[in-house]
Amino acid sequence: MLPDRAIPATTSPPAVSMETLRFLGSTSIFFRAKQGIVLKAPAKILEDQVVRERSSVARHYFVERQILDRLGEHPRVVRCLGWQAEFPTGLLLAEASHGSLQHFLESQNHNIPLYLGKKWFRQAIESVAYIHSLGVIHCDLRPDNFLVHATSPTDLDLWLCDFGGSVCEVLDLDGGGLPDAGFFDPNSVGMPTPATDIFSLGSVLYTIITGHWPYRDPGGLFHSMEEMEQYESRVGGLFKKGIFPVTKGLFGGEIMLGCWTQKYSNVDDILRDPVLSTSDFS
Repeated sequence: MLPDRAIPATTSPPAVSMETLRFLGSTSIFFRAKQGIVLKAPAKILEDQVVRERSSVARHYFVERQILDRLGEHPRVVRCLGWQAEFPTGLLLAEASHGSLQHFLESQNHNIPLYLGKKWFRQAIESVAYIHSLGVIHCDLRPDNFLVHATSPTDLDLWLCDFGGSVCEVLDLDGGGLPDAGFFDPNSVGMPTPATDIFSLGSVLYTIITGHWPYRDPGGLFHSMEEMEQYESRVGGLFKKGIFPVTKGLFGGEIMLGCWTQKYSNVDDILRDPVLSTSDFS
């Protein structure tokens, strides 16, 4: 891997005059370019978080640009508004009014009204069904990669985002992404497939309805690397044995379990589940 091409140490990178947003990705820093528009600029977490040209994350941006172009405009996918070529370079995206789903859950003390959870339950499934219909596998489905946006003063909807690690065989693209613990099937082997996303989707749906990740109490971010590693070991061990959270009595509980146990061969099968055809999602 080539080293990041950075500005020499004797020279400070040019200052960025835009407002920095609180959201931080593993390869990105986010700025508000203007009202309603976010700039996703390259950075690398655990390094210096300085915006500069980085060959180590360039692939993710190339993949994400191509995939967003293929996906086009869809109500369940974040809208790409172009590429900013001048410093700081990056993707221009529509800004979600309420940030990520993970942030929203934390701001609501991990408790949202059931009517909203049911609506987002269906919308999360719809978003994955759409990208799969165009040959895109997300590879990193989790609450941080869904955005919450007020499409009207009383309507909060989900957008799927962050396609830098995604796979699209039609476009010969492989961002090299894999889901995080709690959203990853430790028994899977080989390249990501639609089943990769379906398993992760089960955990996303579980989080929407319960307010917390599988086998993790509400509480937001990990407070230490040790805490994160303990969670990864615990949830990975349970999932590997086919032991999943109790979903009986939860809205869509059978769907969650079906995602984890390979009941569904594709996401369209989930949309045909009677729970989704007989429930009120207004």
